[in-house]
Amino acid sequence: MKNIDKRDIKNIFLPYFRNKKILITGGTGLIGRELVNLLSMCQTKSIKIISLDKINNKNKNVKFIFGDLCDFSLCKKITKNIDIVFHLAGVKGSVKVTIEKPSSFLVPLLMMNTNILEASRLNKVKRLVYTSSIGAYSEGSILSENDKKFGEPMDKFPGHAKRMAELQIKAYKKQYNLKNYFIVRPCNVYGPGDNFDERNAMVIPSLMNKIIKSNKDIKVWGDGKSLRDFAFSRDVARAIMLTCIKGTKNFDFLNIGSGKAISIKKLVDTLKKIVSFKETYDTKKSKGFSKRVLNMANTKKTLNFTPYYSLYDGLNETWNWFLKNKNETKKRKNYFL
Repeated sequence: MKNIDKRDIKNIFLPYFRNKKILITGGTGLIGRELVNLLSMCQTKSIKIISLDKINNKNKNVKFIFGDLCDFSLCKKITKNIDIVFHLAGVKGSVKVTIEKPSSFLVPLLMMNTNILEASRLNKVKRLVYTSSIGAYSEGSILSENDKKFGEPMDKFPGHAKRMAELQIKAYKKQYNLKNYFIVRPCNVYGPGDNFDERNAMVIPSLMNKIIKSNKDIKVWGDGKSLRDFAFSRDVARAIMLTCIKGTKNFDFLNIGSGKAISIKKLVDTLKKIVSFKETYDTKKSKGFSKRVLNMANTKKTLNFTPYYSLYDGLNETWNWFLKNKNETKKRKNYFL
């Protein structure tokens, strides 16, 4: 962990989160585990995480709960007497499974979002941050919080589910004046603890999985020209903590990403600086949207946030973690079986 992170802990996070009772849904995921690690340095009163992954956090100050957020009674139980909820739990998968198994995305997301948000409201949770997604933006959007275009979401079924949770929070603010419930829309997040299941992994863990199996000829979908916004999970966790403290000001939500347009080819070339492999671009396969890069101007202004980790640094740490934890995928909940 970089030294500047430690200064953030001392000067910003510790004074705010000290003695707070915190719940993190999806605390075993790639963002959740980074959030747990950062918050565990802040002298919190308690940290609880809930997940369907069979991955128990090793931190002694963290209580792990194995449970399903689709159970409303459980959601009411775990949010009782909680000061802050970080709602990160969700369903993550590739473009392929989004198309082939839309219900596996839509239904669990709708249920867990509705349940944890309503339980938090009923139990008078003082502050909540919900992680939506870049996929909630419409195709052709400028990917800025100022954009009023509201067509079909880029990630159709999960995008609609994310939007419904955003709308639920907006309804709370209007009817119950819950001004301390905040929304963030992260970009393509990667890092230790990502989903490396070859059947439904996103681009970075999918590439790493292929390299492990055969570094002679890695098939990359598309022509390599598609532009994406990649953010390292520790940077995203830090931005979420800043959002909890500072809020989203006059915006319905804030973007969280690097704001940098990285081509798939540049991603591959950067990864090749870490591990040797040969690649072939399969232009017959879908390349997805030509560009998905968040506008970070409002986030920088509101949170004073800029990422600490370069693409190389983030990929290097992720690769080294994957080498040591290749079997962790078997312990994760798979919604697509």
